[in-house]
Amino acid sequence: MRLLPCDQQKDHGIMTRKFWCCALAIYSVVTMIVPMLLPSPVAASCGSVSCFVVIGSQQQVPMKGLLTVNAIYNYTPMEAPPGEGGRIPFANQGERTLTLANLDVNRIETTTRTATLDLNYGLTERLGIQVAIPYKHVESDAQIGGLTPVPYSERGLGDIRATLKYNVLPTLRSMIVLGVGVDFPTGSYGRFAQGDTLAESTLQIGRGNFGVVPMIYQTYELIPHRLNQFALASYRHTFKNSDGYQFGDEINASLGANIIPLEQTPWLVLMQQFNFRWMQNDAMDAALFQFNPGTGSSILLDPVIKFRSVPTTGSTYVAYSPGIMVNLFNFASAYFIAQIPIHRDFNGNLEQQISYIFGVTKSFQLFGGSS
Repeated sequence: MRLLPCDQQKDHGIMTRKFWCCALAIYSVVTMIVPMLLPSPVAASCGSVSCFVVIGSQQQVPMKGLLTVNAIYNYTPMEAPPGEGGRIPFANQGERTLTLANLDVNRIETTTRTATLDLNYGLTERLGIQVAIPYKHVESDAQIGGLTPVPYSERGLGDIRATLKYNVLPTLRSMIVLGVGVDFPTGSYGRFAQGDTLAESTLQIGRGNFGVVPMIYQTYELIPHRLNQFALASYRHTFKNSDGYQFGDEINASLGANIIPLEQTPWLVLMQQFNFRWMQNDAMDAALFQFNPGTGSSILLDPVIKFRSVPTTGSTYVAYSPGIMVNLFNFASAYFIAQIPIHRDFNGNLEQQISYIFGVTKSFQLFGGSS
């Protein structure tokens, strides 16, 4: 057998490694997207949110000309706690009615799957722009007393968010980033639950109007190349949409650290963070009714259509989110994070359960240098 020269063997090894890296990255993205495209029968429910964590490559400002791409899959299940869910009102934004209820609920569940393409680009050494393009799949399942479940499952492009960011403290060990984001109403807000009845607002793919999202991100390298601390705070305000429905304001705050446990394994990073989210009650223009389960009809309480708070929306949520990040042969990075609830107060509505995030990060030098 003829042996290749050393330099040819080296080139062959590099090509083989790049091939398997590319194959692994493509496989990872495909396994994130494919489950969202598979149909599944479900039934109507109430409420949907997505879990949230800090991924430094999203919040930071890249170097000038550097494009950082994150492909992220987010799985967030929600369900009503035992004995709860019966007070969830019927909010019909199409008819401008809010119907209070007190029903015998056996089970209410909602699952939100989101695949996001996140693009983070350095315009200058301090100024960057980030664009997050989500594809959402919302499905629900409910069994309320003896009522026949109504199937509901929708998917499509969500609201795109563009954020302009500025690094006010660029040093070797620290970074403070200020940013302002805008949510564009690209997600569909006209999906129907059955017939000509609109699905409730919280189950729609989009929010139906623009939103503003200021944020601040901070990170500091406590031990060079081994341990860094980070913090993030953001606020979202979404304007009232054309149906007279307004999603409540949202405050997010996170604090955590990333650590390389062993000097011999610089490709392995352990991620630890705590997350806090407060959401204000939604509100809508509506007349007020009370549902009578005995007759199956609604009793008019107030015929005046005015801006009313939806009582079981809004929430306070605290979670612990451990994770792991692995460097894939200096080609890309893959990470997995689980978000575990510590405290939940969802006002009698569906509560977020243990959620999961999986993603792949890859950077490209678009102008000068190499990727």
